[in-house]
Amino acid sequence: MKVVKIMNEWIYLGKIVSTHGIKGEIRILSNFERKKEVLVPSFLIYIDHQPYEITSYRHHKNYEMICLKEYETINDVLPFIKKDVYIHRDDLKKSDEDYVLQDLIGCNVIENKKSIGQVQEIVYNKAYYLLQVKEKNHTFYIPNLPEYIKKVDIQKKEIYTENAQGLML
Repeated sequence: MKVVKIMNEWIYLGKIVSTHGIKGEIRILSNFERKKEVLVPSFLIYIDHQPYEITSYRHHKNYEMICLKEYETINDVLPFIKKDVYIHRDDLKKSDEDYVLQDLIGCNVIENKKSIGQVQEIVYNKAYYLLQVKEKNHTFYIPNLPEYIKKVDIQKKEIYTENAQGLML
């Protein structure tokens, strides 16, 4: 399971795990739900808070493969290995009602007009995302599926669920 990280103005995209080939291609491990929106030519990613422009993107096996402008050899990109990759929140086209999964961290989970906990982390289990919810001394997971998540009010930091209490062990 991979935990999604959160920062206010930055959105965690993934981690650079290696290079690929000799032409400066970078292999990123990412569970970000909007990869197709951001991994496009001319989009800026940030590594150590420095901007880098994507020149090409492709998906290969479980990885996102990108090339960066002016980084054309393996030697150019070797220093990026094991670095985290972010995008700037303002670069992601969003409306006020729109959100990314990272925005759910800290939201209160409400079922039957009663708070059942607060989202602590977002976990990806290769099938779907899970909301890790903590209620006092108890932690449980709610799948981010329409069967359980009925409404998200990102402005109020509230998530309305149905049948989630049955997941509490």
